[in-house]
Amino acid sequence: MSFTGKYEVESQENYEAFMKTIGIPDETTQKGKDFKFTTEVVQNGDDFTWSQIFPGHTMTNNFTVGKECEMETLRGKKFKATVQRDGGKIVVDFGKYKHSSEIVGGKLVEVSMSILSYFTVIGI
Repeated sequence: MSFTGKYEVESQENYEAFMKTIGIPDETTQKGKDFKFTTEVVQNGDDFTWSQIFPGHTMTNNFTVGKECEMETLRGKKFKATVQRDGGKIVVDFGKYKHSSEIVGGKLVEVSMSILSYFTVIGI
């Protein structure tokens, strides 16, 4: 299934607890909790351009499934990672947490999970 599309946040679950678990300051968490960001994905086979568009800021990661690449977190930290497929999902390890994305019923469902917490975003 193709991930290509533009997805606006429909709902979020467990945002504040997850951000606290991975060490995001409360002030930053409060600023971000009500953002209705958009995720835009362009997929060409195993090649992806994955952008998250926030008011005043866009973060874009380009990657090829199965190949190491440089990625950037929302806080601007750069790291090396390899995005993998797990069935219909694409998954990546961000160090403090793992992130998976899949299309369910035409919606982009993203789950970030640490040992102690999780965060789910559903985009339509």
